[in-house]
Amino acid sequence: MRGVIAMALIVLLVCWLFLSMVSCTDGGPRVAVQGSIQGAADSTLVLEAMTLGGVEPVDSVRLQSDGTFAFSVPADSASIPEFYRLRIGTQVINFVVDSIADITVEAPYARMAIDYDIQGSAASRIMKSISLLNIQLQQQLTALGADASLSALEKQERALQLVERYKHRLKADYILQDPASSAAYFALFQTIGSQMLFNPEDDRSDIQFFAAVATQWDLLYPRSPRTENLKNIAIRGLRNTRPPRTVELQIDDDKIRETGIIDFGFPDIRGRERRLSDFPDNVVLLDFTAYSLPQSQQRIMELRELYADYHARGLEIYQVSLDGDEHFWKTMSEQLPWVCVYCAEGIANDMVQLYSVQALPTYFLIGRGCELQARGEQIPDLRQAIEKAL
Repeated sequence: MRGVIAMALIVLLVCWLFLSMVSCTDGGPRVAVQGSIQGAADSTLVLEAMTLGGVEPVDSVRLQSDGTFAFSVPADSASIPEFYRLRIGTQVINFVVDSIADITVEAPYARMAIDYDIQGSAASRIMKSISLLNIQLQQQLTALGADASLSALEKQERALQLVERYKHRLKADYILQDPASSAAYFALFQTIGSQMLFNPEDDRSDIQFFAAVATQWDLLYPRSPRTENLKNIAIRGLRNTRPPRTVELQIDDDKIRETGIIDFGFPDIRGRERRLSDFPDNVVLLDFTAYSLPQSQQRIMELRELYADYHARGLEIYQVSLDGDEHFWKTMSEQLPWVCVYCAEGIANDMVQLYSVQALPTYFLIGRGCELQARGEQIPDLRQAIEKAL
């Protein structure tokens, strides 16, 4: 009897050691990706990682009659998003692992890429909406190509309109809504065939959205390779689209000597140019921001308090929006009491770069007589600094 008990203890000890070794070599927590693909018996379901270097196979399983499957993937302890897809043939289901919650996928094989249900990942459900819009666009482009009543030029023009409409939808509904999200990142890299829909190399409008997501990801995931890749893409695009002239040629040296600041002007909501130097008798809080940022509403509330407390004593707020969508900016700034202007070029603008705006929001305090006093990082207590300047 003792021998049996001893043997059982040895077996348990060996199992424990084995599991410990697996856990150690595993490198951290893992997420189960499981579910079923109905009607896909004898089909091979492939799990693939969407890496910066391309698509890499992770695992595969030959489905049985019930279509069930179970995979396991690593989950980053800091919840840094990693993107994957399930594939049978040309049908794919995209998903993201950005927490330690298990993910369940159910789908009919015949309409796997369209009718799937995914649980355990809110971001993956939003990604599904983006994928469905992409599929719809591809169907529209296919139908357009087969329309014999249209000339080649007409087809090209309508195709461009369809693509731009899709991109605008992605910008407004997915990227601007939450640039820090996994879905916003996923939206940036949508393709038709092998062609990226956004052009972060040569299109200034598209570059702004890469920069907006890069800024937020740099705050949340500063050591992530995806963050570094986003930043490099945005920087490269800015360099490519920078006008072939030196910034210094755009600056009025006399104006700098007279005001102590690098002066500039942008249009307000009514289209009237408002210049930074229009307030020589005020203390000015120069604020570069984007209303699409997740923390924007909280910041607006803080600025409202400052404005209410100090405007009557001479404080003015000059807020420059770098949002990619002008209509969104107008909607958000319409009721604000201070000076709100819009920079259509975003962070690609020469003056914005001269002020070395590398993250949003970035602000400066300008004293009476247009004397630049300090940058936000140099101001430990903004209220105290405003009191002193006034």
